[in-house]
Amino acid sequence: MRKFTGLFSSLHKREEGITGLETAIILIAFVIVATVFAFVVLTTGVFSSERGKETVFAGLQKARGTMELRGGVVVTATGSPLVVDDIVLTVGNAAAGDPIPMDPLATTNTMVIAYRDEDTVDNDVDYAVTPILGDGDTLLEPGEVMTITIDVATAISPAPSVDANDRFTLELQTPVGAVIDITRLMPAELAAVMQLH
Repeated sequence: MRKFTGLFSSLHKREEGITGLETAIILIAFVIVATVFAFVVLTTGVFSSERGKETVFAGLQKARGTMELRGGVVVTATGSPLVVDDIVLTVGNAAAGDPIPMDPLATTNTMVIAYRDEDTVDNDVDYAVTPILGDGDTLLEPGEVMTITIDVATAISPAPSVDANDRFTLELQTPVGAVIDITRLMPAELAAVMQLH
């Protein structure tokens, strides 16, 4: 019996080292788990901030590629009785932003105008561009002002009959910026020149 007691007492004395080793293993496991958790949290934060930055830059690019209406929409009419001939509007670059291509002869990367009223829908209206302020090209740059002229009889298909009290909408779609909706109501009586606000 003494042998067994001596054996147990010698085994019991050696357990201190095993307890220290187990504690070290558990401590290392906690450090590894905390490191992995910190890596996941940091990676997620970096990814989220990158996505936020991309969203801000996309919004900024859209805002910088937008034009704005400068003044009212002018409608001219001729004949007897008066028939609407042209719709004329003046545009400029919004917020000193990026240049906007407005070449009416281009088939890609240019502004597109759509016309809508209660009887007519044309998503690709022909138009003419006349520079008022600028270097004379069809690229609307900061500080430039251009006039857009739409010949109602030939540019819109089918040709609408714009009469007194009619409402129409022009939609200016630039390659990058926001879409501009311009809705106007014709006056109760037509005149040779009408400025619609």
